[in-house]
Parts: sequence; structure tokens; C-alpha cells
Amino acid sequence: MKSRRALGRSTHHPFHLPWLGAGDLTDNELSADDVVRKTGWVFNNETGDDLTLKEFVETGDKEVRLFMRLLRLEEFPTETSSLVEIGSGIGRMTAAFTQRFRKVTACDVDSAFLERCRQTVAKFGRIDRLVTSHVADGKSLSITDNSADMAFSYITLQHCETRDALSLVGEAIRVTKPGGVVVLNFRTWVKGDVLLVPLGFLVRSMWRMPVVGGSLSRWRWSTRLGWQANRLKPDIVLAEFANKLDKIQIFHSAKRSLTVTAKSEFDLLPTNRINPSHWWLVAQVS
Repeated sequence: MKSRRALGRSTHHPFHLPWLGAGDLTDNELSADDVVRKTGWVFNNETGDDLTLKEFVETGDKEVRLFMRLLRLEEFPTETSSLVEIGSGIGRMTAAFTQRFRKVTACDVDSAFLERCRQTVAKFGRIDRLVTSHVADGKSLSITDNSADMAFSYITLQHCETRDALSLVGEAIRVTKPGGVVVLNFRTWVKGDVLLVPLGFLVRSMWRMPVVGGSLSRWRWSTRLGWQANRLKPDIVLAEFANKLDKIQIFHSAKRSLTVTAKSEFDLLPTNRINPSHWWLVAQVS
């Protein structure tokens, strides 16, 4: 596996900097609970010092159950299927996936996270079902074509530069077998983005500053702003990939309307308990 440090602090993608900072901490001889607490600006919204890895993983277990139900995936034959998870982090949801799927390939931009992911799954999931894959360039997967039954990504694509996010969508489709399913989460525009997106650009620029930039990329408020890297409307994604997909479903929050003008066939499904700024693409690979 290529070293995480090979990605380097000189990366042209400043939105990787918080991940690299958190990766440095996970490289240290910290307990699993310490990793969750000390990297909270990356992995969770908890502000206290008492969160444990067990509690952290339990939030992932709950969300896996929730999304399988909300996205109408409960009938998917997980016990005989393989899953590729794009953006696994240290395994918050990965552990639950290994309890359901025959094989899980956890992918992340930071190899130190993947080592911790293995530890998390060994403790709370099925380590015999786990494979890890380093996304060294942040946009392509080192996985064979047509090798997975499902590709899944949650709160990852929104943290990528637009072109990289679309590249990962293409990669999700590439690695999924014909007839398999992609389940991908995106963030779209809301009113507050008029301020958030420009502020995000400004903060990412500040992360590049010598001396203070590294520290700034480890502060909670800074990462929350700096990660406002893209907003992808369904029309943008469908324009590029609809010809590779069948049975396209777009799930969005029932609390807001979502306009889609794409010429391709799709079902637009307002759904409770989805974040108003999020939408999901669930589709079968042609």
C-alpha cells in the first residue's frame, strides 16, 4: 500500500489537509477511544471528551440500518454480496457493513485511517470480510472493474473538489457489476450556501498558509467551513452518468423541494429523515 505521507503536505488539494492532520494523530500510539476524541473535528460532531469508539461505531450501526430502510435497500441480498465503501474513515459504518455483506472493501484517502479501520472492524465487525484500499490520488479506486455488487458513499463526495467527486462517481460505477447498485450521497445548494461556499474557499486558502495553516486545518469551526468544497445538483451528475445507469432513484428531504430537469428517466422521492441539504442517488448499473 502506498504510504499516506506520499500524498504529502504539498498536495494541490487543500481539502485533504484536515484528513492528513487527523491521519498524523492516528499514526500515534493512541488508544482507539483517544483517536475518536482527538480527531473529532474530522470524524464526528461531538464536542466533549468522553466519546468512545464503541459509541462512535454505534452511530454508524444506526445509520446503516436507517439508510438501508430509507433508500429501499432492505431486500438487497447483502449476505451474498460485496460492497465497496468510498470514504470509510476509521470504520464508523464499515463495521456494520461487514456484519451484513459477504465482503467489504473500505476505501479512504488516508492509509492511517485504513489501519484504524481494520482495528475498528476487528473489534466491532467481521474482520474476515474486510479488505482495504488506499485512494492515493483522492479520485480513483485501485479496484477491478465489475467486481462489487454495491458501491456506497456517505458524506464524502461533498468534501471533494467537483471534478474529483465526479471522478469518484465514475469509479463507483466502474467497479460495480452490471445489475449491481450504486448508493451515493451528495450535497446540493441551500440558501445558507451563499455564504458557506465562499467562506469555504477562503478557509481552504488559509490552510495553505505557512506556520498557522496546519493548526487551522485541525480546528472544528475551520474544517466545518473549509469542507464546503462542492455542491452537486442531480442534473450535473445525471448529465454525465445517466447513460450508464438504470432504475435511477433520487431521494431527497421531504422538507424541501428538489428540481431535476434531466431528460433521463428517474424517480424523484421525497423522504423523511434525510438532511435537507443532501440527496442520494440509488441506481442500477447498466
